[in-house]
Amino acid sequence: MSVLNLFNLKGKTALVTGCKRGIGKAMAEALAEAGADIIGVSASLELENSAVEQSVKAVGRNFSAYQCDFNDRSSLKAFIENVKTAHPVIDILVNNAGTILRKPIAEHPDEYWDEVIAVNQTAPFILTREIGKEMILRGSGKVIFTASLLTFQGGITVPGYAASKGAVGQLTKAFANEWASKGVNVNAIAPGYISTDNTTALRADEDRSRSIMERIPAGRWGEAADFKGPTVFLASEASNYMHGTVMTVDGGWMGR
Repeated sequence: MSVLNLFNLKGKTALVTGCKRGIGKAMAEALAEAGADIIGVSASLELENSAVEQSVKAVGRNFSAYQCDFNDRSSLKAFIENVKTAHPVIDILVNNAGTILRKPIAEHPDEYWDEVIAVNQTAPFILTREIGKEMILRGSGKVIFTASLLTFQGGITVPGYAASKGAVGQLTKAFANEWASKGVNVNAIAPGYISTDNTTALRADEDRSRSIMERIPAGRWGEAADFKGPTVFLASEASNYMHGTVMTVDGGWMGR
């Protein structure tokens, strides 16, 4: 078998949360380019003819669109019920949906904390638990969490985000510890400083942006397309012996 065949996802179905734009959109596109059909869900994803749907269909793959408010437990559970009914076999789950709310800790309101924890930590736990049940029964499956540099560091003015992404790292390991022996791979990708909506405020702050750039060995902000290769790798047979790993895609930041 050619090594390239290990990356072939033909016949697979992938559920990608937070796929409307940015990293999630690039992940969905990459999985489709590798052969997978895509189930896409975001809070405000267009149910017809979204940009990500167009990209997926352009490479000959199927796309099914859903909306879900991951901050609303009832919305999440309704989505899970609907998607499992419509798609009995989900081979790949990408937990990418997330949010970030900035305010200094002394002024950080409960509402900010609650929303970020619900979207970034609680929702992916519940979704993985419920989708993963079927993976365990089949004896195969791939789960990818989107972690962060703040899985390892504390950040500034984003305590809820740091706490939730730290939890994502631990959830990745917790799921992997129980599911590795059942044929299900659970890993995470930790983006560095990427040019997306989440970092608009940082890039607009001249001092912060300069200090960040000075610490990135690669000398640039990352782009959403930088996540295509790592996503396909973790979703494919090429990563069959990887469990509980948080892979950094950060231009060398964590190596400093």
